[in-house]
Amino acid sequence: MVSFLENNQETFNILLSFLVMSKGFKFAFAEINFPPDIDELITALQFHEKCQNLQLVVLKLDDPDLHFLLETLKQHLLTLKLEPEKKLVLILRGLEKAIGTSGNNPAILTNLNYARDSFPKFTPHPILFILPDYAVTRFAKFAPDFWAWTSANFRFQTVPEVRQNLLENAFHPINSNRTYAKVTKSENIELLTRLLQEYTEETEASQRTRIELLQQLGKEHQSVREFTAAKEYLQEALMLCRELQYQSGEAEVLHDLGEIFCRNREFKQSRVFLQQSLAIYQIIDNKENQASIYHLLGNVALELREYEEARNNYQQAIAICVEFGDRYSQAMTYHCLGMVAQELREYEEARKNYQQALAIKVEFGDRYFSASTYHQLGIVAEELREYEEARNNYQQALAIFVEFGDRYNQANTYHQLGSVAEDLEEFQEAKTNFLQALSIYAEFNDQYSLETFSIPALKRLYQATQDPSILETLAQLFGTTVDQIATLFEDN
Repeated sequence: MVSFLENNQETFNILLSFLVMSKGFKFAFAEINFPPDIDELITALQFHEKCQNLQLVVLKLDDPDLHFLLETLKQHLLTLKLEPEKKLVLILRGLEKAIGTSGNNPAILTNLNYARDSFPKFTPHPILFILPDYAVTRFAKFAPDFWAWTSANFRFQTVPEVRQNLLENAFHPINSNRTYAKVTKSENIELLTRLLQEYTEETEASQRTRIELLQQLGKEHQSVREFTAAKEYLQEALMLCRELQYQSGEAEVLHDLGEIFCRNREFKQSRVFLQQSLAIYQIIDNKENQASIYHLLGNVALELREYEEARNNYQQAIAICVEFGDRYSQAMTYHCLGMVAQELREYEEARKNYQQALAIKVEFGDRYFSASTYHQLGIVAEELREYEEARNNYQQALAIFVEFGDRYNQANTYHQLGSVAEDLEEFQEAKTNFLQALSIYAEFNDQYSLETFSIPALKRLYQATQDPSILETLAQLFGTTVDQIATLFEDN
């Protein structure tokens, strides 16, 4: 395999000439998509004979909160020991962290535009910005005045074998190649964004790879609740699928869009995408993916309180799963059928569906996802006034949430345990559980749950017991006085 420099020898030589011949404030860009290639370039420059009369200073400016580049450079120059016999050249890397992969007007670029005229005075030296392609594109878009002074733009090509290695790693992050291993979601988003710049050829193979990258970027952004970016990537993927008349790809992207719009509570638009996806899956006779779409359409209908529509879609999903022997997927759909029946106050039907879901989850050893079903079984039992059965189910759910460190969902279950104890007039137990829930909601700054669940529950409890410790705890938590809490709790 050829090295990165061998693959870019001509570009490297032109860059050398720029660095050697530039005088005063000049700047250029080197577009390089992957950090190991940047390392190789910098090492080659540092040891090249033509650079021996240059004082190459490499600044790694990878703080995502960096907003004022000029001020940062001025600080570095104040502490820098200059070599009088050499020409100073600044090489800046890492700025893509502050530039970001999505969104408009990143602060660092907005401020660069404003500070443009000050650069020749305070940084009278050649500057080489080393950035991935996407960051250079954003630089040109969001700092156009500064960009207009660009002396040169050097585009380095990734070695094809390295590009393929990175592509495989992006889709399969558990990889023995530690150099490029994924560590966090944000790092994988950055890797995928860099790779996206590599697949711009008009060949069908390149465009299909681009679609896969766009899809994966959509999913990654969705997983960190960046829904706007997720939609943008998926809509670009959808456009490419339609240009290529790539039906199965189009159905997958529509499926992803439907899921993202549903998670963002845009239910009507979600339904449109899901129905379009379902129509294509029916045309190409992909029954297994039809089951997933029916399940999501059920979720949409459930959120819109269209309970019979939801039930019908869930039953369609289960029928297909049974046909294909996909027992595991049936568990979540049975759970959702339980929720439909629960909303319709069909509690025995709800219990039957939850128990079917739980049996499958236990069969597959899916302990974490069993917790939500135990919780719902607790609610059903509580509605039927089977309080000890409810308590047992809530305690099962709570034990699993604690085991897996799911602190937020512990709050919901603590609250329900408090509700059971309150109904049984076990007021000390109720207080303990309600306060546990309240402390977690406060920790997560969940004002809705505090105002809708915790405060009303504790108000009822105080009115039943006149327990002053309730007032004292709330006063301490909210930084107010006991009298103010007592006034709040008075009946109107």
